[in-house]
Amino acid sequence: MIVDRGTAAHPDRAEHTVQVAAKGRGAHRTIAAAVRAARPGAVVLVEAGDYRESLTLDRPVVLRAEHGAGSVTLSPAAGRSEALVAGAHCAVYGFTLRGADPEQPAVRVEDGASLALHDCVVLGGRVEVTGEDVETASDVRELTAPDSDGLDFDTDSGADPDLPPTPEAGPALLLLRCRIAGANGAGLRLSGSARARADDLRIEAVDGTAAVLSGAARLSAERLRVHGTTGAGLRIRGRAALALMDSTLRNTGGSGVLVEDDGALVAGETRITAAGAVGIRLTGAATAELADCRITGSATSGLVVQDTARLTATGSTVADSRANGLLLLGNGTARLADCVISGTGYSAVHLADAARIGLLDCRIRDSAEHGLHAVGTAHADLAECGLSRIAMTGLHTDGAAILTARGCRLTDTATGVHALSPAGTELEHCTVLRAAKTGVEAGAGGAVRLTQVRIAGAGAAGIVVDSGATAQVDGGSVEGSSGSAVVVWTGAAPEISGLHIDTPAKNGVYLAEDAGGTFTSCEITGAGFPALHVARGASPVFRRCRVRDCAEDLGLEEGARPAFEDCASYDVRRPTMPQQGGGAAPARTVGSPAVPAAPGAPGATDEEEPDPDAPEEDLDDLLAELHALVGLDGVKGDVGSLVKLMQTVRRRQEAGLPAPPLSRHLVFAGNPGTGKTTVARLYGRLLKALGLLRRGHLVEVDRSALVGEYVGHTGPRTTAAFQQALGGVLFIDEAYALSPLHSGNDFGTEAIATLVKLMEDHRDDIVVIAAGYPAEMDRFVASNPGLSSRFSRTLHFVDYDAAELVSIVEHQAAEHRYELSERARTELSGFFARMPRTEGFGNGRSARQVFQEMTERQAQRVAELADPRPEDLVALEADDLPSPTALRT
Repeated sequence: MIVDRGTAAHPDRAEHTVQVAAKGRGAHRTIAAAVRAARPGAVVLVEAGDYRESLTLDRPVVLRAEHGAGSVTLSPAAGRSEALVAGAHCAVYGFTLRGADPEQPAVRVEDGASLALHDCVVLGGRVEVTGEDVETASDVRELTAPDSDGLDFDTDSGADPDLPPTPEAGPALLLLRCRIAGANGAGLRLSGSARARADDLRIEAVDGTAAVLSGAARLSAERLRVHGTTGAGLRIRGRAALALMDSTLRNTGGSGVLVEDDGALVAGETRITAAGAVGIRLTGAATAELADCRITGSATSGLVVQDTARLTATGSTVADSRANGLLLLGNGTARLADCVISGTGYSAVHLADAARIGLLDCRIRDSAEHGLHAVGTAHADLAECGLSRIAMTGLHTDGAAILTARGCRLTDTATGVHALSPAGTELEHCTVLRAAKTGVEAGAGGAVRLTQVRIAGAGAAGIVVDSGATAQVDGGSVEGSSGSAVVVWTGAAPEISGLHIDTPAKNGVYLAEDAGGTFTSCEITGAGFPALHVARGASPVFRRCRVRDCAEDLGLEEGARPAFEDCASYDVRRPTMPQQGGGAAPARTVGSPAVPAAPGAPGATDEEEPDPDAPEEDLDDLLAELHALVGLDGVKGDVGSLVKLMQTVRRRQEAGLPAPPLSRHLVFAGNPGTGKTTVARLYGRLLKALGLLRRGHLVEVDRSALVGEYVGHTGPRTTAAFQQALGGVLFIDEAYALSPLHSGNDFGTEAIATLVKLMEDHRDDIVVIAAGYPAEMDRFVASNPGLSSRFSRTLHFVDYDAAELVSIVEHQAAEHRYELSERARTELSGFFARMPRTEGFGNGRSARQVFQEMTERQAQRVAELADPRPEDLVALEADDLPSPTALRT
């Protein structure tokens, strides 16, 4: 740093002060004359004005604008481009330095010299520091964070008026609170052994690159601001190294940061926004370490790592890239921890060639293509990652790529996992939720191994093993698939053991012609079609398998050759599977079953037929139950107004008067966990108490319960769900999924058309409530004229505030006979106030999860007491609150 304690602090320094002024006794008329007259270590005070002279500082001096920053402008003499050349150890305060040619240096630091610029502006040319090139620069490779790096510009040397010698490592530059603008080619250029530090530096309006580092140059920058370059923001070449902290790069014409050759980048808390190409690009053998950085709006990919380059990133975000979030090529490697990649135009992460990536506790979401796509001989390793809202496949492998995933969660993808690579795709303790198509698919020639993997709510099959694919499944479950749980195509022979299959809409296991495989200790419950379907020529082996609660346990086509060893079925209406004794099942021909009724489809919720002997519910009691709910003041008022309106309608009907035109169908707009389902159930009971609904029950469905897999399936599925709700309420959760933004030939439009017709045909015998996020629900209602005319009223469910969340926890505690201490209640309120309201925030669900964790922590605490008192068993204390890390989403 520069330290100038001035002549006031050191009266003996007065004789080392030289004055520059256009007029005035004892003053020099030019800065150059004053510098020639100054002793080493002197301070040259320059009066305000414009000075046209090319200044070379060949001795250690300090130049200071006497009247503050911007009062002195220095421009080069005619025929020269440089305003200032530093040939010694010097400092300049408050100057505006103008170059004559924007393609040439306006300020230059020679080899062996050093320069400190404080509160200076450099216009119309670059700042250039050129040092002797060196063969080795090991200290450059050890760059870890912005610091002074030995740049100690100290004008106070005690009794000795001379400044310290220039550092031996090469020329040095210090920029404090400076601005560089209007250069062509580069705003700042460091080469050879140059070293520089910049604090609060702005580089803008550069026709080219803001800063270029080459050779073994080293720059450490804090609060660097780069804006409006036509080329890259920062370029690092050779063996150069750059450290950034709390910096911003905006609207660069090319890449935000380009690191080439053996260059090194270390960046912390840095933002790169709207890069004209890649956010950060690494080529050659370059390296980059990112911490708490954010790269948004890149015109191509957010991050590119190629050749043998290496990237390490923690706590960083790549968002809204028009191409990939992270693109890995060649032999490039990347290690990401606690990072987010979202909103990509292509696949969020794409690996090709022999690239390798490790992802730990990362979130990938809102990808227009795949979540992670690995081809070539690439290798991807994921642990504890979450992938959600992926338009195509969550994890996709092809070529000879290898992928391993442990403890990962894939939600709302088109296909969860698609493995086309024979090299192997392995999932362990992972979850695949609500895949619109298949949960996990081993494509032709692909190999997959699943260990304790849960697949729930797949829109088609849970697991598909294609012809020529190999698959091994150890444990896990397939739950609520809209198609068959496991599909094995011709010639495939998977090894599946310990798999639990629950309520598939079609078969539990479907084996196509000539398929095979071994199924050991598997259990199938609640299949809509025969639990096991074995086609002609198929020869699977079933060992110790169990079938429960199905209409049929086995469907055989003529020529099927299954073998059974110690298998059994329970609560099956038409059992044909050999029981316990083993052997082959008799062959019989089975036709194509009809489309299953909605109760067997995932997402449909059956309620028991109302008890005819049950007493009628009182309207006032139901309204009291509504008003006892936490929060929802606006919703309570809306429902109360609706009840009064319905009472008037009923009274007119009882008086023989025609009912006014009225739509009872509603839109519930709000975030998850705000009580939409609870209020919908109460609304049905209220209408039953008013005599306007026969049953008042609730049937809850989502897209997967209404939309079929094939042409002709959607209409019957939607009709079956609708008929199940007659006399009550049909509650469609996430209804906007029926009208996706890019629907094409999506069957959701058929479901909507079917609903509109059924709502008209049964307008007096059902209430339909469509629920979801507010913005998406507006789009849903506008997607069909029939919807907009029938859903004319929207109830808005606002998020719970901290006090309301505390009330929910208190209600849960009272139900389970716990008591919150006063301190626990106070700290719980603060906990909820700090909880991020991101997409992972679940409102009431989050409150219930917090209560559950508090009871678990309380149980651990009480277990350590030698002799707990009765009050210890019910008390929830502040120490039982979740740890602060639970606030992360």
